[in-house]
Amino acid sequence: MPDPRPHLGEPLAVDLLNTRWMTPAGQQDLLTDVDGLRRWLADNNLTAVADEPTLRAVVTAREAVLRTVRGESIDDLNKVLEHGRIRRTLTADGPADEPDVRHPEWLPAWLAADNLLHLLASTPGRIKQCDHPHCVLWFHDTSKNGARRWHSMATCGNRAKATRHYAKKAHPGS
Repeated sequence: MPDPRPHLGEPLAVDLLNTRWMTPAGQQDLLTDVDGLRRWLADNNLTAVADEPTLRAVVTAREAVLRTVRGESIDDLNKVLEHGRIRRTLTADGPADEPDVRHPEWLPAWLAADNLLHLLASTPGRIKQCDHPHCVLWFHDTSKNGARRWHSMATCGNRAKATRHYAKKAHPGS
C-alpha cells in the first residue's frame, strides 16, 4: 500500500512530524495504529518491530520533536534521548558510531530525536512549518538563502499565490 501522506522525503525527525497532515475531511494521522507505524518504519528503512510499545514510543517522540521545533520545550526531547546513546567503537573498517538503545521499542523514536539534534546543529533555523494557514506539514529548508516558505510550491505555494491574486482582483487598488 502506498504511503497516503502528501509530503515525503524529509529527514527522519521532520518525516515523523509529517505523520499528521490535513485533507478536506480534516486532520489525518498515520500513527493511530500499528499498520501506520509499519508503513512509517518501512518508508524510513527502519527494521524495528511494529507493535504497540514501539507505536507509543514513536508517538511520544513525535510530540517531543514538535514541542522542540516550536520552541515550547526541550525537556521531552531529552527524555526520549535518555533511552539511548551513541556507542563509539573501532571496527575492521575503522571507527564507527552505533546507536545503543536499552529497550528496542525506543530505537526508532530515539533515532528521530537524534536526527533532530543533527539538524539543529548543522542547519539551525531550517526546520520550518509550511506557511499556508491550513497546512500542518513541516520541511527542512535546504534552499540556498533559507527563505523557503511552503512544504511544496506546487500545492501550498500555488494556493497562497492564487488567494493573493483573487484578493487583488476582488479589491483593486488595495
